[in-house]
Amino acid sequence: MSLDLPKFSEKKRGPFLSIQLLSRWAPYAGLNTLSAGEFLRKYPHVFEVFTHPVKRNACCKFTSKFVDLVKQEDEIVREMENVNLTKIKKILMLSVNGRVHLHAIRLMRRELGLPENFRDSIIKKYSEIFRMVDLEIVELVNRNENEERLCFSAEVEKWRDREYKSKWLSEFETKYAFPINFPTGFKIVRGLREELKNWQRLSYLKPYERMEKVQRRTCGGVEKYEKRAVGIIHELLCLMVEKMVEVERLAHFRKDLGIVVNLREVLLKHPGIFYISTRGSSQFVFLREAYCKGCLVESNMVYGVRRKMLDLLLLGCRHTRELREEGKGEEERLDVGIDENRRKRRGGPRDGDFVIEFLEGCSCSNGDCDRDLSNI
Repeated sequence: MSLDLPKFSEKKRGPFLSIQLLSRWAPYAGLNTLSAGEFLRKYPHVFEVFTHPVKRNACCKFTSKFVDLVKQEDEIVREMENVNLTKIKKILMLSVNGRVHLHAIRLMRRELGLPENFRDSIIKKYSEIFRMVDLEIVELVNRNENEERLCFSAEVEKWRDREYKSKWLSEFETKYAFPINFPTGFKIVRGLREELKNWQRLSYLKPYERMEKVQRRTCGGVEKYEKRAVGIIHELLCLMVEKMVEVERLAHFRKDLGIVVNLREVLLKHPGIFYISTRGSSQFVFLREAYCKGCLVESNMVYGVRRKMLDLLLLGCRHTRELREEGKGEEERLDVGIDENRRKRRGGPRDGDFVIEFLEGCSCSNGDCDRDLSNI
């Protein structure tokens, strides 16, 4: 919820929100166990609560540290235009016919690290690469299978190349294999090692290769469909900033990418490749090989900024003395500004004075805007 509030506050007239309005939107953001006031008091390094100087109602805004991190993330995303261009192009190459619904990309925009206006800043800007079929479908202008197949290769191919060179394994052992790391305490039953060895050797249609019809009733037909789905999901997670995504959002790509098997069954069937975490009513899938001791093995700039945001959240109510001192200084500057406006009005009408008088005469329609934070 805290990471979605910047978008909501931008749609308002100022960089702050009324706590009463925030309380109405809290259930839609999944905040059911805490009230809005309790949630804000829980993270003082992220949210700052203050009294509006005119309406005198309780409002909240982001602290200066958190705002700086949000601006830093937006700046990094804008500078990574070429990287984001390649990501969208790869997603289109993963599809069956070179077309993808924008709705599916929009749902995973933050996970992919794309800018909020990626439709205008990337897709429409590079009209020689992308073409809008209609308002919600984008396709590649020139999808030459042979050329693109040489340009793009799955990220797992790098691991296969390292295994082939460093461990002196045969090509038969590594050509279609995936890195598998079972969790601690995982019980390996009898016959699992042999079954896993045969699955690693099983050939399949790789993500960027042309989709061909596979007979399910032939030898390895179903297994090849499942292994191709594993390869596509693996490649999609490699494109994510944090190598994770919500399972429900991932399901929106099933039709465009030609995944004909049950998505959740595939994820649960391969615990050595994917890790599923449940948070409330949502399920998230992580790429197991990309993490070590809770952190990304290969970090990136966007992930680094988001880790700093998470550090501010994890601070909780600790080290708040500096925040109180900064709050007192801002209140003093605010009081000085209000007194100065009042002195100007005593000397006669000035430009803009009617705005202050109009704001002071405004009141909320329901009469509850003067409630204090403690009563929420």
